[in-house]
Amino acid sequence: MKVALAQINPVVGDFENNVRKICSFIEQAKKKKGDLVIFPELAVTGYPPKDFLDVPAFVERNLEALNEIKQHVSGIAAIVGFVDKNKHSYGKLVHNAAAFIQDKETVSVHHKSLLPTYDVFDESRYFEPACSIAPIQFNNYTLGISICEDIWNDEEFWARPLYETDPIENFISNGANVIINISASPFTVGKHDAIRLRMLTHDAKKYKVPFVYVNQVGGNDELVFDGSSTVINAQGKLIAQAAAFEEDLIIVDLENSAIQVSPQLFTPIETVQKTLLLGLRDYVAKCGFKKVVIGLSGGIDSAVTAALAVEALGGENVIGVIMPSQFSSPGSVDDAVQLSKNLGIDYKIFFINDLFDGYQTILREEFKGLPFDIAEENLQARIRGNIIMALSNKYGYLVLSTGNKSEMAIGYCTLYGDMSGGLALISDVPKTMVYELAKYLNRKKRIIPQETIDKPPSAELKPNQLDQDSLPPYDILDGILKAYVEESKCIEEIVRMGFDETIVRDIIQKVNRNEYKRRQAAPGIKVTSKAFGSGRRMPIAHKFSGE
Repeated sequence: MKVALAQINPVVGDFENNVRKICSFIEQAKKKKGDLVIFPELAVTGYPPKDFLDVPAFVERNLEALNEIKQHVSGIAAIVGFVDKNKHSYGKLVHNAAAFIQDKETVSVHHKSLLPTYDVFDESRYFEPACSIAPIQFNNYTLGISICEDIWNDEEFWARPLYETDPIENFISNGANVIINISASPFTVGKHDAIRLRMLTHDAKKYKVPFVYVNQVGGNDELVFDGSSTVINAQGKLIAQAAAFEEDLIIVDLENSAIQVSPQLFTPIETVQKTLLLGLRDYVAKCGFKKVVIGLSGGIDSAVTAALAVEALGGENVIGVIMPSQFSSPGSVDDAVQLSKNLGIDYKIFFINDLFDGYQTILREEFKGLPFDIAEENLQARIRGNIIMALSNKYGYLVLSTGNKSEMAIGYCTLYGDMSGGLALISDVPKTMVYELAKYLNRKKRIIPQETIDKPPSAELKPNQLDQDSLPPYDILDGILKAYVEESKCIEEIVRMGFDETIVRDIIQKVNRNEYKRRQAAPGIKVTSKAFGSGRRMPIAHKFSGE
């Protein structure tokens, strides 16, 4: 049997174009002599549709779209992810479903059994789980059709399975000799090689059946789906893998145990770069923007953000804005100008000295006798935020804010200032990884000025300011943040890792008390295992210290 893995990039709610794309891939699969073409989870609606699932018209339009697709399924069978209505008189109104279509008819419908409610997932909020699991017959094969999480609960692979039941075990016990899984599994760095492939290989060897895994690709809001759809044969050998970070259609003969499509090999920093590019490109296109505008400080974060934006969108669609004050060093302005020239982007310079002086004049009596402090520092950041948002409003640009994960974690950022924007592109990229990205972006030619990479980081909001006046070195800071934010370690555990207790306590206190800032931040592209935003839901008002 020849199966076609149709790795597509749908848009949430864009039923007309999603149908057009699905039908196009069906035709391509037929031309390549496929017997069965398989699409990702919720391919009809796009994933994740979130509270649109509570809108009856959305669900109805998705069913109409499925009927349109059915009319194109002849001469080949298809498995298509969609939203099905719950026909029982109890439970949630809809199921996360897969339709098996043949000869323009829906032969069977399969519902998702395991509904994740961790990290960025909230499927129990919307979906009713499957009430029964059964394989189907096709071309002398018995197919177990599963949906995403259904394959993530093997008790031998996971130290602590999340669910009581294992749908794959159920399929196998009922005679399935091929497991098909349609997914919308988002990217995190290292996930595919370290977890997905190991899991699929383990299960294929365990059950001695092929596993066909078809993943969505593309960016939807903060999530990026990396594709990398995969076929593992019954001996646990990888025999085919679709492209990563792009749409693809591959044909795999399940009776041929040889490698048919070799996987692409990327380093971890390459996967982060590709994720950010795809996430930005899709966010801009799917939200209807054409151009982005970025505040350029001469620092590493804005330089990396701008370089990524040019690679994703083209230099003609990126505008840089340089906004020096009396505290900006000439070198920083020069670096921002040189970066703009290296990237071939338009740039504008607005000196904010007079605006800053005007604010200080207005507040002189109020602040009389008080020292220059964070109030005046933040005024400068907010002046810059107002200027860049004015350009956004006037010309319809999307503002890319440039804060990194390390800054967002400890609140080293200004609300309504440098946090202003529609997308916080690198807000899940730790500072140390920002430097890795800069070096990677410079691998072929000098794009980011070396001075930007070499100089000590500084917000330049007061004379001779450096980040490490108030922060530990970024390698130490990022190590503590990874342990606390991504690995949920307590103070004692982090100190046992070799970090100074006083520093650990200070950093954790900063993380905890700055949740209010992150709650007001622009969405960012998720690349780590635990990003701020929908995947980390912490209260603003609390008294927990991290002990």
